[in-house]
Amino acid sequence: MELTKNMGEQDRKIRLIAGVVILLWAVVAQSWLGIIGLILLGTAYVRSCPAYTLMKMDTLEKTD
Repeated sequence: MELTKNMGEQDRKIRLIAGVVILLWAVVAQSWLGIIGLILLGTAYVRSCPAYTLMKMDTLEKTD
């Protein structure tokens, strides 16, 4: 199964930063909410967001 890239560079950077912050917080607080950080990091890594796919949207920069 091939994932369609639907995430722009700025969106990807925001997800990476938010994912790291949430994951670090969860480790310090010993919280299960670190799963959210892992999801953000995973979607940023593959550059595809399943929620965007369901909503038929993307943040990719279009080049002509």
